[in-house]
Amino acid sequence: MLLSTVIVTGCAGFIGSHLSEQLLATGHKVIGIDNFDPFYKRDVKERNLSSFKDHPHFRFIEVDLADGEALRKSLEQETVDVIVHLAGKAGVRPSIEDPNGYIRANIVATQNILDLMKDKGIKKLAFASSSSVYGNTKETPFHEKQDVSNPISPYAFTKKACELINYTYHSLYELDIINLRFFTVFGPRQRPDLAIHKFTRLILNGEEIPMFGDGSTSRDYTYYEDTVAGIRGAISYLENNTHVYETINLGNNQPVTLSAMISAIEKATGIKANIKQLPMQPGDVDITFANIGKAQELLGYNPKYSFEEGVKNFVDWYRSVNPS
Repeated sequence: MLLSTVIVTGCAGFIGSHLSEQLLATGHKVIGIDNFDPFYKRDVKERNLSSFKDHPHFRFIEVDLADGEALRKSLEQETVDVIVHLAGKAGVRPSIEDPNGYIRANIVATQNILDLMKDKGIKKLAFASSSSVYGNTKETPFHEKQDVSNPISPYAFTKKACELINYTYHSLYELDIINLRFFTVFGPRQRPDLAIHKFTRLILNGEEIPMFGDGSTSRDYTYYEDTVAGIRGAISYLENNTHVYETINLGNNQPVTLSAMISAIEKATGIKANIKQLPMQPGDVDITFANIGKAQELLGYNPKYSFEEGVKNFVDWYRSVNPS
């Protein structure tokens, strides 16, 4: 017997592909949506899809979510229980160069998802927000009741704007919505532009690593298995509750400095890094640090993977898909 039907936007991406795989393995029908945004190579995303694209309970739709009419037409015949909206343009630094692209891919696309829900009677949404909304707040660990009205990058303001739009539609149309604020997710299939992936590639190729700042900035790195478990907890919570509007951190509650991150990759690869120190970049925050008490209470969330274990798993995966 099939469980609920779940739309996963961004299904060919890092988190989306892992989530789709697990939902299919546990008896759900999955409708995956992706537009293969050229932020990174299409063949990487095709590889992400390869393990489940032929699953009998998986349907793939290639469509741009910012095209509301195309989105609506692609789903005319589908009955959907839950949407997990992971798609969007990511990255703090690129958003400074292209704020309009981020507004279109994040805000306009989310607006179209919400209109689709309203028109089709879909009541449940888990939305991928970001720890970036906290900006450079000095209060740590970050908790969901903090004021997040001071974003320091276009990427961050688009995520905050989406949370606000979500609340409006929850209020007007009684949609059940959980905003999940992700904290630096990493692991196999991680985006090629992200630091752990990039640094692993550079170290293994004997190239210089650019280190922005003095190495003291820190991130609450969260292994993808823990993040996916949190998303699945959110799906379950949405399916079993009504009148829901929540914002929930999905982090690891253990920030790791940039210097310690490089050391962990050195240990996992067995190679000493050649570091080039550079100034801090505009839009970068000093620290991300999640209070995960709410996720533990509502979603049964309990991160299981240490940072070092996750880095080793990533390096092993990277070597398997990039044999020397």
